[in-house]
Amino acid sequence: MGNYFLGSYILTALGFPAAYFWAEHVAPGSGLQAIFIVFVLSVLEISLSFDNAVVNAMKLENMSEKWQKRFLTWGIAIAVFGMRFLFPIAVVSIFAKINPVEVGKIAFTNSTLYAHYLHQTHAPIVTFGGAFLMMLFMHYFFNCEKTVHWISPVEKVMCKLDKFKGIEAIITGLMVLAVHFVTFPHYGYAILKSGIIGIAIYEVINFMVARLEKKAEANLEACANTVKCTGIVGFMYLELIDASFSLDSVLGAFALSKDIIIITIGLTIGAMFVRSLTILMLKKKTLAQFLYLEHGAHWAIGALALLMMVSAVKEVPEVVTGLIGFVFILLAFISSLIHNKKCKCE
Repeated sequence: MGNYFLGSYILTALGFPAAYFWAEHVAPGSGLQAIFIVFVLSVLEISLSFDNAVVNAMKLENMSEKWQKRFLTWGIAIAVFGMRFLFPIAVVSIFAKINPVEVGKIAFTNSTLYAHYLHQTHAPIVTFGGAFLMMLFMHYFFNCEKTVHWISPVEKVMCKLDKFKGIEAIITGLMVLAVHFVTFPHYGYAILKSGIIGIAIYEVINFMVARLEKKAEANLEACANTVKCTGIVGFMYLELIDASFSLDSVLGAFALSKDIIIITIGLTIGAMFVRSLTILMLKKKTLAQFLYLEHGAHWAIGALALLMMVSAVKEVPEVVTGLIGFVFILLAFISSLIHNKKCKCE
């Protein structure tokens, strides 16, 4: 198991001293406090994103080995520098209508003002992520071809909704509309736009993945380009899922620190451990061994999506979102163990 986490251990060994020396440079005497904050942030990221690792492993199983490696190498760079550093700057720039270069300067020179701007954009950001993840949750369960059910009474009813085309977008759209009405006019139409964009992006990416997969299956002899396109689209799909998961931890991180460097280091270490968990589950065929783990992860996604939308209206502690996801995964794991034991007895 150690080999799977080697990169995470190395990054941790480099990240903690880096945080210490940066904090000492900014405010002498704050180095040890910075190390503690980095530790807490990394644990926060792992707890909020464990279900993300399960979903990543599930999607990666259907990708070529080349694109699996690219997701686990290029993907971590995008996850770290894109979502934990550049994305918050881009969001503040868009919603606060400030030049992104200026926002970058504010992030390094006036962390309090930067946190203030980011707090102002909190509701549209979490609405986007909540809408995208809600679509992912419903797309998994609203599937008439799904034969394995964990919470059978509920999931059997949900799979029948597949006959109503576009039902996922309608339900998610109504949820976004509800959040918009509650928060209007404070955020204007920003929440509505963010939610619609989240739904639209999911629909487009999901359509492209499904279309390319069908094309590859129908034309196996000349599908090299199709497989390549499927890999690219699948890569984008996974990055968007990862981005949506990270929104909550990125925003919540500012409750612990206003320093973007300290936040980036802490969340990066956490993100690297999540990637290591993904590799472990992929190589060990964990999802095949534990039947209901996928179900638990998607229920956790649904809960996270709902809480993200609620947090646009009322603050939700990160410990709540983290614990709910952990409980779903744990219960699904226990259910899988019970199922495996019954199969052996039979």
